[in-house]
Parts: sequence; structure tokens; C-alpha cells
Amino acid sequence: MSIETLVENPAIPAESTPGMSSPFSPEEFDDCVMATYGRFPLALERGEGCLVWDTQGREYLDFVAGIATCTLGHAHPALVETVTRQIQTLHHVSNLYYIPVQGELAKWLIEHSCAERVFFCNSGAEANEGAIKLARKYAHTVLGIKEPVILTAHASFHGRTLATITATGQPKYQKNFDPLMPGFEYVPYNDIQALEDAIAQLDAGERRVAAILLEPLQGEGGVLPGDVEYFQQIRKLCDEKGILLILDEVQVGMGRTGKFWGYENLGIEPDIFTSAKGLGGGIPIGATMCKKFCDVFQPGDHASTFGGNPFACAAALCVCQTLEQENILENVQQRGEQLREGLRAIASLYPEQIAEVRGWGLINGMELKADTQLTSADIVKASIAEGLLLVPAGPKVVRFVPPLIVTSEEVDKALQAIQKAMLAVMK
Repeated sequence: MSIETLVENPAIPAESTPGMSSPFSPEEFDDCVMATYGRFPLALERGEGCLVWDTQGREYLDFVAGIATCTLGHAHPALVETVTRQIQTLHHVSNLYYIPVQGELAKWLIEHSCAERVFFCNSGAEANEGAIKLARKYAHTVLGIKEPVILTAHASFHGRTLATITATGQPKYQKNFDPLMPGFEYVPYNDIQALEDAIAQLDAGERRVAAILLEPLQGEGGVLPGDVEYFQQIRKLCDEKGILLILDEVQVGMGRTGKFWGYENLGIEPDIFTSAKGLGGGIPIGATMCKKFCDVFQPGDHASTFGGNPFACAAALCVCQTLEQENILENVQQRGEQLREGLRAIASLYPEQIAEVRGWGLINGMELKADTQLTSADIVKASIAEGLLLVPAGPKVVRFVPPLIVTSEEVDKALQAIQKAMLAVMK
């Protein structure tokens, strides 16, 4: 289940939880804001680096980072300077005009990826929506497919719009929102035979496969990395059949895996891929990127009022340049190894409860065994009591996605907190 619905019954009552005594009470908040999230009883008000503080002044080590979003942590000096300067000059104009910093950001992304064209929007769902539209237009205008189908994976997550929840291969996100968008079918992740069978079955009828949309590593689906051989076979299959390969890099892109892009871990290049979350380091921005051959959009086909505005693009360009200039990818690789090694040591102490530790770079998951009564929410709640913020990736996987600037000392501190949390939940 998602983080939004997971925490419906916090283990600690709000009135006894540090951080909830604020001028604006939880009751007032809930009276004003739609209940689309099950919120932990915690009110955060400021942050610095990998630390955040609640309204009571209690300090927490943030291994959520806005769910893999705060790439440079909180209040990073370079980002603070950039957004301050930009808001003082020009923060928004229409895309009816040329926006120089948008062009600079697009050029950086192209120079550091396989992309040749970029469209900017505001979120991962919008970026994936743009990719879906691009694939459908390509199917109609280039491939001559009247009823194009996009294959996606079970346990995937691609966003909350009607098209992207349909693309998401998890029925729980789709419940009560039908009729859903036509044109999607689902296959098991990391199963090439199932994919080949689905293509053959569809191509024998009126509908044809136009694109395959996958995450290089499934985030909400349990921090499940893609198999290298699986993705390389898909790339070959797409080349042979003229199918577009779309990769959803919303959670794993922008250095999160220890490389700029998740697909670099798989030894392939997509035709279209998307980014958001970490791209702006916490400032809302998304991007749909593609190779030239499938860039079939023309004026009027797609747009975004706020997409690519000067403020968001300046922030994203700052994030990109800081990742490169401060050699942060090396830190991601080293801290990721340190974190996984420490988590595996903890897992060895609880063989009846912990099944596996897996991940790339600084997106890692600790999976609980299916037959244990423990849930990821149990461990997340216990970790909050130890001053560590974590996020579930389903009912049995605890996700670790700290800012990419996390230090060795902070990883050690997080591991100590997890040890204490495990002791607490095992009592």
C-alpha cells in the first residue's frame, strides 16, 4: 500500500507525540485539508542538510528527503542563493517566449543523458502523461496503429492522473476511479517471456503494442531493481519491432542510484524517459525527454503553464551543476554501499523477520518476510521515536532515500536508530 494510505492508525497518539503542539493544531489542519494522506503525527518546520526539526524543536535525521526529492538536502547554500537571486529577477513568464535558463537546463540534461529533446512540466505524473501522449501520437502518425497499447508492469507506479493511475499496475490506486483510460496492459516485472507473450497476443488482434513503459527500479513496488538481462532483451525486442521503450526515472533519476540515470545501471538507452522529484531538489519541476526520431509534438499538442518557468529551471540547473561540481555521485555510491552493508548486518540478527536488503545507490529497501506480523509502518513509527524518518514502499518494505549529500556519520547514526527501532518492535 502507499505511504498516503499506510498510516491510518499511528502507534503514538498525536497528543503525546513531539512536534504536534503548534499554533495550527492537527484538528484545525484536518478540518481544512482534504484527507488524501494518512499523516504521521509529526509537524516539521525547518531543515538543514540531512536534518529536520519539528515544531517542538526535536531533531530528526531525514532519510525520506521528501520521498527521494530533496537531492541536496535542506537549505543547501547553493540552492538558497540560486532561488533568492532568481525570485528577485524573474520567476515566471509564459512559454510563449524564450526562457534562457530553461534552454540552459535542457542543454545540461541532453549533454548528460541520451536525450535529444526536452519538455518541461511540474511533476512526475505530468512527465509520464507527456510520455504517454508522445508515444500515442507516434503510434498514430508514424507507426499507423489505430489502437495503440502501452505495456506496463505489475506493481509499478507512474502517477495520480487518470492516465498514469491506469498505467500503474496496482489495482488499489485505481479503485473507484473508473472508467479508466483504455490502451494499457500489464505484465510481470523482470519476466521477459511474459512480455514477449503479451506482445504476440496483442499483435495478433486489432490492437498493437506501441510502447513499453517501465521503471528501471520499482520504487513504490518495493524497491525492486530491474534485471540487466531483462532490460537488454527488451531493448533488442523494441528495436526489432519498432516499439518505443519508455523509462520512468521520476524516483531513480538525478543521481539517486549512483549514476545520473537509472538506465545507466542496465546498459541500455530508452527512447523516452521522464524525470521529476530530485530534478529540482524540492522545487516542483518535471521533464519528458526523448530521442529526436520520436519527437512528434508540434505547437498545440502539449503544454504547461508553469512548466519550465525561470524559477523552477534555475533551481533544477543549480541541482544539476552541484551534483557534477561536488562529485556527489561518488558519495551516493559509497554511502549506498555503507547503508546496505549495515542493513544486512542488522538483517542477520533478525532472520525470522527480515527477508532481504536491496537497492542501488541511495534508494534501498529492507523487505520483511511475508509471514511475519511486522509491517513497514511498524518500523517507520518506531524509527520516528528514535529520531529517524523513513518511508514505506508497500506493507512489507522499508525504504531508505536520504539526501544525496548524506555523510558517513549520518548513515551510521541511521543504522543505530534502526537497531533500536527493531529492538522496540520486537518487544
